[in-house]
Amino acid sequence: MADLQWNKAFALEQTAGDEELLEELLTLFQDSSTSDLELLRQAVAAGDAAGVVRAAHSLKGAAASLGIEGVRQVAAEMEADARQNSITIAQEKLLIMADLLGQLKDM
Repeated sequence: MADLQWNKAFALEQTAGDEELLEELLTLFQDSSTSDLELLRQAVAAGDAAGVVRAAHSLKGAAASLGIEGVRQVAAEMEADARQNSITIAQEKLLIMADLLGQLKDM
């Protein structure tokens, strides 16, 4: 199982220490990441590197803003590879990403 590597202190810095706001942002990320993961799956199945770039970029940015380094790192690897018109990394790491995003429910 991959590690989320969540930096909660960083995330709280982003919300000026507002725990309630952080909870709301995490909920929004959980919701958006579900649709981004589905778009990622569809792009991989279709061999659509541009679609992988879009979905991975979205996941990367949202994860980075919340200090969720595990998701950010895997998404960055997928995006960089897809920018070279390849879906190899996305294919290899799709299950890892799904596992990481599944762990969000336990946060």
